[in-house]
Amino acid sequence: MRLLLVDDEVRFARALAAGLVDDGFVVDLAHDGTTGLAMARAGSYDLVILDIMLPGLSGYRIVQALRTDRNWVPVLMLSAKDGEYDQADGLDVGADDYLVKPFSYVVLLARLRALLRRGVRPRPVRLSVGDLTLDPATRQTTRGEQSIDLTAREFALLEYLMRRPSEVVSKTELLDHVWDAAADTDPNVVEVYVGYLRRKIDVPFGRQTLSTVRGAGYRVVDDLARTKDR
Repeated sequence: MRLLLVDDEVRFARALAAGLVDDGFVVDLAHDGTTGLAMARAGSYDLVILDIMLPGLSGYRIVQALRTDRNWVPVLMLSAKDGEYDQADGLDVGADDYLVKPFSYVVLLARLRALLRRGVRPRPVRLSVGDLTLDPATRQTTRGEQSIDLTAREFALLEYLMRRPSEVVSKTELLDHVWDAAADTDPNVVEVYVGYLRRKIDVPFGRQTLSTVRGAGYRVVDDLARTKDR
């Protein structure tokens, strides 16, 4: 497996790379953010390890740029910044894991193996279906440039559906994942909230993103693309 390690502490980076090489990895090194981003874009890496505080570009900006490029290489942030908001920010901009320095090398290896098992797959920070966009980190929903105000339950329902674009999701599954499965919730509440959502995300825009599949459930689709295909 080929790794890219981006860290401006040269002695630390070389020592860590040597250990990883001994454990069977091929490791390329970069010591500033600009070089690291260029290498990540140009190379075919199985995983990238990023420091945050880097000359040129921060680790945050590197992972944001990769995700904007739709480059889904797994990213582990390795940083001395141990604040809870630092870690949350790293994960919210698109990193897959975050490990604070100093760290256990055994734990680092285990986390690398876990990330490599997941492989490279799309993991967008923001969910989009056509021009409808939902950002789980900021809790913002927009249609084009227009913001849409959703309640917490409406947001959760839309997020669950948008994570499965074009898939039919049953009412039972929505009840299990968006409502409290242990509560005695009337199944008709799903239909009610789907109606609420339609009146916010579709009706004002003359759109049909959220559709009902009779007898099966609900799905979100890019209705503009569907119209063009006809």
